[in-house]
Amino acid sequence: MENFFNILIKAIFTGNMIFSFFLGMCSYLAVSKTIKTSMGLGVAVTFMLVITAPLNWLLNTYLLKAGALSWLGENYKDVDLSYLSFMIFIATIAAMTQLVEMMVEKFAPALYNALGIFLPLIAVNCAILGVSLFMQEREYTFSELLAFALGSGIGWWLAIVSMAAIREKIRYSNIPKPLQGLGIAFIITGLMGIAFMSFMGIKI
Repeated sequence: MENFFNILIKAIFTGNMIFSFFLGMCSYLAVSKTIKTSMGLGVAVTFMLVITAPLNWLLNTYLLKAGALSWLGENYKDVDLSYLSFMIFIATIAAMTQLVEMMVEKFAPALYNALGIFLPLIAVNCAILGVSLFMQEREYTFSELLAFALGSGIGWWLAIVSMAAIREKIRYSNIPKPLQGLGIAFIITGLMGIAFMSFMGIKI
């Protein structure tokens, strides 16, 4: 349980997907103009992470990694399908994205229209694929993976909502013309990243 919370806190703050690894920057910069759309996309990304990461963990553990097929018999104990990881992980994420898109369209049509093209683009959000690849590289257990996926989703959601709140406020500020738009957004992102690094001293 202690390791669970350590991984969770680290994924939210010091190992934040946006500020530490710059994963998911496209959606982060494009959608973080209003809090409402940022909240919706942040929740959708978190939901996708919590759903797809465990599925990919199961696929990796019982199908892809070296020796994963040993449950089929002795003849399969040396089979290594890890070279298919990218394709399998992306296929899982794309399938789940379609499911989320249909649910949002049915139950929250206003949010669906507000998110526009960025909702189906969750399928190519590199933060979601990044969690599955980190899981594979770091050899997380299932509980550790759940902590990492949930923490990464919360961290991404926190980053995009914070950015949206700041951008709504600075809309009325006198920003130099060369820095308007993405220029000031990158500067704010850098400052927020420095702020999040201040949590590196936290130990549970």
